[in-house]
Amino acid sequence: MKHFFKILKFAYKYKYLALLNALLNIVSVLFGLFSITLVIPILGILFGTQERVSSAPEGEISSQWVSDYLAYKLTNIIESVGETGALGIICIVIIIAFFIKNLARYFAQYSLIPIRTSIVKDIRRALNTKMSLLSISYFSEKRKGDLISRMTTDVTEVESSIMNTLGVVVRDPVNIIASIVLLMTMSVKLTVIVLFLFPIAGLVIGKIGKSLRRKSNKGQIQMAQILSAIEENISGLRIIKAFNAEKQINSKFEEELKKHQNIMSSILRRRDLASPMSEFLSTLVMVVIIWYGGNLIFESQNDEAISSLSPQSFIGFIIIFSQILPPVKSLSQGYYSIQRGSASAERIIQVLETEIEVKENKNALPLSDFKQSIRFENAYFSYDEKPILKNINLEIKKGHTIAVVGQSGGGKTTLANLVARYYDLNEGTLFIDGKNIRDYKLHDLRKQMGVVTQDAILFNDSIFNNIALGIENPDSEKIIEAAKIANAHEFISKFENSYQHKIGDRGHKLSGGQKQRISIARAVMKNPPILILDEATSALDSESEQLVQDALTKLMANRTSLVIAHRLSTIQNADEIVVINEGEIVEQGTHDVLLKNKAHYHKLHNMQNLS
Repeated sequence: MKHFFKILKFAYKYKYLALLNALLNIVSVLFGLFSITLVIPILGILFGTQERVSSAPEGEISSQWVSDYLAYKLTNIIESVGETGALGIICIVIIIAFFIKNLARYFAQYSLIPIRTSIVKDIRRALNTKMSLLSISYFSEKRKGDLISRMTTDVTEVESSIMNTLGVVVRDPVNIIASIVLLMTMSVKLTVIVLFLFPIAGLVIGKIGKSLRRKSNKGQIQMAQILSAIEENISGLRIIKAFNAEKQINSKFEEELKKHQNIMSSILRRRDLASPMSEFLSTLVMVVIIWYGGNLIFESQNDEAISSLSPQSFIGFIIIFSQILPPVKSLSQGYYSIQRGSASAERIIQVLETEIEVKENKNALPLSDFKQSIRFENAYFSYDEKPILKNINLEIKKGHTIAVVGQSGGGKTTLANLVARYYDLNEGTLFIDGKNIRDYKLHDLRKQMGVVTQDAILFNDSIFNNIALGIENPDSEKIIEAAKIANAHEFISKFENSYQHKIGDRGHKLSGGQKQRISIARAVMKNPPILILDEATSALDSESEQLVQDALTKLMANRTSLVIAHRLSTIQNADEIVVINEGEIVEQGTHDVLLKNKAHYHKLHNMQNLS
């Protein structure tokens, strides 16, 4: 339940709407009970047992005083218009009371709608904001489908289960309490029986609810597995078809579906047990009340000295008690819904309470311009206790191009990620212009950097918006100029909508070379002093590589560049080449110097020449 209350914190800023909802629900309950109590004098008139009170009651106000006063007013009405007229007046009052009750109930629900929709919006916004702040390592550990599931199905589950119960949180408890108070004024003995039996029913319902929550958690985890499988199948569809693996993949997916079906069947069976179980238990209580109350009436009829319920009051008691059953039933269903939704709430809270590893210091310094150098000093970095970089000492001076080469998995990309502060070092220090990188504002730091990766990350939008990513009110002329520098303007102009051409999901409507040139145009548009190129040409054919390499050469002019390279031919003119092997720098120098050393770089160079 603690996760349920954490989710309800999102409702705090809508407290005034919630207060209005509570007040309207109270009005609805009071008018509902008032209309039902008017049935008692109707029965008295019909049975000829209505007590006549000729004088107004005196003394302090109490339940008996109220009863005598109503009897006095009813006596006046009967004497004025007769029993038939009195019956008609009471019926009209009941109609008005029920109308006000339902009108208040409608406006209570009306006031709840903006709370419900706003909370769901706020939860999704909070999740999206949190995910944008989490470090890259978090997403390496989690499956995409699981995160998508938390943003979609879990939030929807919270909306449908927990938010749906907000309407009954005030109305039903108030209805039950007010009804019990009214019943106490009619018969203490019968009400005590009600109060004794209802908690027993509540214990039975609560036990079922706990098992429902456990199953619901498994159901949400399994749904995340299904979404992950869908995402992987769509992304890898070409490979699946190429290897004729449709049957194998579909078989695995069928297994996931069956697991989900079994879990959901169990959940639905338990949830559907809520209504009949609560109704059956309530009926048992009703039968006990009828049996005991009937005996009280028989006793009073046999012995007039015994003061007990009148027949019409007893029937009124049963009618009022029957009005407790729907809210009790509704609360039991709401409890089940909360238990089911709490599993989703827990998964949402897990994301929201995840510690942000890469944090900005409270008094972080601004960084308006890169002036001197980037320097690693005795730097160590591990991932899941596995050493990735060890004792890195490296300086990248402003305006220089530093290329990093080495075997796959050696730590080259991790080095670049540390410069962009996607991760923080475990030991040692990374300096920017002589100050620890952790001392700068993250926004200012990343504003100094442009990134071009091996896999061009593009969005399902226009070419214009992809190039202008992160720039407010971009100038169209500057967009075109950036595209020309990136050798992209020519092919963009051939599209019917030119720069407004939609490139599809991850840019699938473009070739690899075209995507990479748009990625370079995006970096040109940002115009950063520091450039990080992570194997930007390794996945291209020779013709595309030449165009992209030419664009990169233009981009790197007069910038500080950190180039992660697989093809050594692309970095021969670098100011310095750094060779990393198993997380350590094993060689540094220019292309010619390293070849003369005949060590690691010489070996890599010969291997590529042979291939």
